[in-house]
Amino acid sequence: MLSTIIKASAVSLALMTSMSVAADTVMKFASWAPPSHVQNRVVIPTWGKWVEDATQGRVKVEIEYGLGHPKTMFDLVEDGVADAGWSYHGYVPGRFKLTQIAELPLLGANAEAASVAHWRIHQKYLAKADEHEGLTVIGLFTHGPGQIHTAKPILSLADLEGQKIRIGGGIQGIIGDRLGITAVGAPATKVYEMMQQGVIDGVFMSTDVQKSLRLKEVAPNLMLFPGGMYLGSFSLFINPDFLASLSAEDQQAILSVSGEKLSAMAGKAWDQSDIDGLNAAQEYGVNIQHVTTSDAIYKEFEQAIKGMDDEFIEMANQQGVDGAAALHELRQIVQSYP
Repeated sequence: MLSTIIKASAVSLALMTSMSVAADTVMKFASWAPPSHVQNRVVIPTWGKWVEDATQGRVKVEIEYGLGHPKTMFDLVEDGVADAGWSYHGYVPGRFKLTQIAELPLLGANAEAASVAHWRIHQKYLAKADEHEGLTVIGLFTHGPGQIHTAKPILSLADLEGQKIRIGGGIQGIIGDRLGITAVGAPATKVYEMMQQGVIDGVFMSTDVQKSLRLKEVAPNLMLFPGGMYLGSFSLFINPDFLASLSAEDQQAILSVSGEKLSAMAGKAWDQSDIDGLNAAQEYGVNIQHVTTSDAIYKEFEQAIKGMDDEFIEMANQQGVDGAAALHELRQIVQSYP
């Protein structure tokens, strides 16, 4: 009799364990960047651990690669092909305009400070424009300061005129137009190959790519502007139907480890990746030119970007957003960020 009870208990325990395992939800997180990218090495796994801890193991996050071009990530998640994802707003210029607020030149901030400001300003001013329609935004961040990586040395901005420069979109596209470059659109993952084959003469990107995309091997000249020329705006997002399929407790748990906390972490991770990229460039022997605010080339840049703030403010006002107030507050947050 006792043996029968023990066996029945064992079967019951096994069934309960099986049900517990089956009840775990796997969130498919789409990523278009290589596994070596800081998003896949640090940001998504860290957030995934936060999610798993917050939901007591009921929700786990798994990265899925190869689902499509980065500009398709928004649609893939909205359509439920993936449960969550991340991408660069500049890849979809007709849809995302207000997010350019965090990209404007000479903000003078690292990615962590800019990302926190980006999130707060979005929540207060920009979210009502619903540029992320069909998605639940869980984080906003920027890459580090955008710099100039070229095959040949640049002595003045006039040297860039007519050169084929890879542009990712967003504010950097406007800067490229003002500098007279020949813009070449391509995802970041194609840059190494394009530089190696001479399809492009250079790129505007943050310094992390010197290591993460091995640009140190094909872009032997790196010009660093103080604070960078611009920043790049990204978002992390979840399919709202997927989120709604979870218990209210797990929904709240996921959101509690997202938002500003996730945005700050993503920005901080990119800052470290920029440091790693710059160190790799130095070790490899890349020609690094440090521009100062008193240099003629910096004055050239200041002249080239005149009026860009006003253009953004006018566009934001047309979208029903107080552009001047939002931009002023964003810069205040950056300046006071720890």
